[in-house]
Amino acid sequence: MNYTSGTAGRVFVLRFEEDDPVYKSIEDLCEKESVEAGVIWVIGGVKNGGVVVGPRDDSERPLNPEVEKFTEAHEIIGTGTIFRNEENKPVLHMHAGAGRGKHQLIGCPRKGLQCWLVTEAVLMEIKGADARRVKDGSGAELLKILS
Repeated sequence: MNYTSGTAGRVFVLRFEEDDPVYKSIEDLCEKESVEAGVIWVIGGVKNGGVVVGPRDDSERPLNPEVEKFTEAHEIIGTGTIFRNEENKPVLHMHAGAGRGKHQLIGCPRKGLQCWLVTEAVLMEIKGADARRVKDGSGAELLKILS
């Protein structure tokens, strides 16, 4: 295990409107507000999503994700982290549970996810953490502790 430390910075409260793109909205806010790193909690309604529910083959590289898609409204609760990548762009990595009736998904939502009715989030900035998202042999941008 590697680690770095930081301190809590600003806290942002987000309310998404119908059809807002969840990932893009969060990453755009981080760009606009110069958030280098953070942790986020998300609740509410979403639609038009895909959730990575695991790799098709654990040993295959680069990874070939198994994605379950949905178009209709689902409830969501999720948490994630935001760190800049090698191009200095903020990248959200979130895991969540999303469900509608007896249809439940748990995994990593994809970027096409949109707000349905209302989605809420709280973003807490982390100041001074020396970490980046770096592409590796898996094909993913994984967190790398730099110091």
